[in-house]
Amino acid sequence: MGLRELREKELRGLRGNGEGVRVLSDRIYDYDVYNDLGNPDKGLEFARPVLGGQRRPYPRRCRTGRPSTKSDPKSESPVNDTTPMYVPRDEAFGEEKKRSVDAGSWKGMMNNLFPFFKHSIESDSVNSFADIKKLYKESRKHSNFPVESTADAFKFDPPNIVSREASCCLRDDEFGRFTLAGMNPISIERLKVFPPVSKLDPSIYGPTQSALREEHLISHLDGMSVQKAIERKKLFTLDYHDAFLPFLNSINAHPDRKAYATRTIFFLTQMGTLKPIAIELSLPSTNPFKPSKQVITPPVDATTCWQWQLAKAHVCSNDSGAHELIQHWLRTHACMEPFIIAARRHLSAMHPILKLLHPHMRYTMDINARARELLISAGGIIESLFSTKECSMEITSFAYKNWRFDMESLPADLIRRGVAELDPTEPHGIKLLIEDYPYANDGLLIWSAIERLVKDYVNYYYPDSNSIRSDPELNTWYYESINVGHADLRHESWWPNLSTPKDLVSILTTLIWVSSAKHAALNFGQYHYGGYVPVRPSYMRRLIPNEDDPEYQNFISDPEGYFVSSLPCLREMAFLMSILEILSTHSEDEEYLGDRKELSTWRGSPEIIEAFYRFSMEMKAIEKEIEKRNSDTKLRNRCGAGVSPYQLLVPSSEPGVSCRGVPNSISI
Repeated sequence: MGLRELREKELRGLRGNGEGVRVLSDRIYDYDVYNDLGNPDKGLEFARPVLGGQRRPYPRRCRTGRPSTKSDPKSESPVNDTTPMYVPRDEAFGEEKKRSVDAGSWKGMMNNLFPFFKHSIESDSVNSFADIKKLYKESRKHSNFPVESTADAFKFDPPNIVSREASCCLRDDEFGRFTLAGMNPISIERLKVFPPVSKLDPSIYGPTQSALREEHLISHLDGMSVQKAIERKKLFTLDYHDAFLPFLNSINAHPDRKAYATRTIFFLTQMGTLKPIAIELSLPSTNPFKPSKQVITPPVDATTCWQWQLAKAHVCSNDSGAHELIQHWLRTHACMEPFIIAARRHLSAMHPILKLLHPHMRYTMDINARARELLISAGGIIESLFSTKECSMEITSFAYKNWRFDMESLPADLIRRGVAELDPTEPHGIKLLIEDYPYANDGLLIWSAIERLVKDYVNYYYPDSNSIRSDPELNTWYYESINVGHADLRHESWWPNLSTPKDLVSILTTLIWVSSAKHAALNFGQYHYGGYVPVRPSYMRRLIPNEDDPEYQNFISDPEGYFVSSLPCLREMAFLMSILEILSTHSEDEEYLGDRKELSTWRGSPEIIEAFYRFSMEMKAIEKEIEKRNSDTKLRNRCGAGVSPYQLLVPSSEPGVSCRGVPNSISI
């Protein structure tokens, strides 16, 4: 009884009372809405709506208790010298991590890097691809020799994933390959209905019908009709229509931001690669006499070649925003934080589930707090460098309405997107409909290894359903994660039950997968996949001109000039690359999947130590298997002339920008 009372006393202290300003020495975990992203005291343009609640649902964050702004009592004042950024001290960066990623250095870069670039770049405008190439060093290797000039100091190592050949634009084969083995491999879906239909309210956003027709696709289907290609599961899509259309009026009101809501159709070739065959570009319907949708198909002449390149660039701009905001920030960082807060509030230090999850929670809350201060805040890095501007976080709230925890497991996600089907005869219980899908193939190896570890662990501590029901800390943790941490979705029927050891295995496997491998696949390739802006622009500055547009003749006379002038300016390209490089960097103190630093805590449980040892060996075997796959010439999405191997799910890595490595937790 005495030990139980001590555990409960400690947990009461960790929960706090929901009042007061948190100070750096606190170890208090409670919840709040995202009311700290704006700063209305600086002006209306810096005001941002509160995220969290019925109107704008959102996961909850850790409460800091800073006072309200003077202009808006619902908004929390920004971090300042008097009220610094609060993170419970157990979640804060260690000294090595602070040296690698320090908020002060980020601020210093924001404040001081731009002037350096202004001096090192002769002109901020982009007139040709040659201007962009000047941003990069000639060599692909880091130099160990001192630089000779400021200009050299601020040149970048060329990203080693994308090819930067004479055309300088995104090739169709790369476009298809990056949807399966790029930095956003989790948006591609199988096309099940043609033409596609919007789910948006037609009374607000116009007709739900797509402009895509059979004649746009038929010549690219190897003799099949569209219906036959759908039946044979040969058509796939990147569909950002509904995610972006509600926000386009706000985005396009900015003179330097222009965007469409895009849909791209891909055909699965006999070689197992994806070939883009049509792109639909939609704008809000404002003029009944002017179509708001257009379809661009692969080129047949010089003019359509450049229109096709511009259309792909707009798709990649959509994809960049969706990747950074929805897939990366929302579905890993933001959606995992409530589970961490609830774990700290209800699982005592000796609880077996906290001990299992502890390395998978490392630094996440500190990183999220820094993101709220610098990345996703009003006027912050995301708003400055991506097309979504002040709509950025509202887009994530819009997407959160469709988030489902039960679909976050890798097999469930692949099946939901229609790229896999249940098949008990397959090694992982599912059959991939795109056989050469590097993210899915490598991910399933890691998913299954995590699941085996968690099953061994759970069955040791929870041999039956009664042991689950009789653990109040475990049940309160899961209940609060849903009902407080994800309060706006708490009534959804899809939340998994927690009644049996099998239920617990599924929940914990999903949490560990999202925090480790899924986040790694989305984060650590950002520089090498996104660091050459013509291939993957974070925003576009011009729409594609039609024949009756005033800019059409300029486009015809100088299509390359029109294309590069549609991209971000050189200064913002350089700033974007700096940010992507920081986000893609592994720190010296990184702990990777398969590493366990505290095995001595299970000294009395040799079965658990043996399970962790087997898991570590599995990670090493997976690494060798991925290396083998990357040298298989039959796998064209990961091997071929000029094709860099897909290594984002290789478990280990050296420090730095390696484009590989799976840390235990959501980390940078």
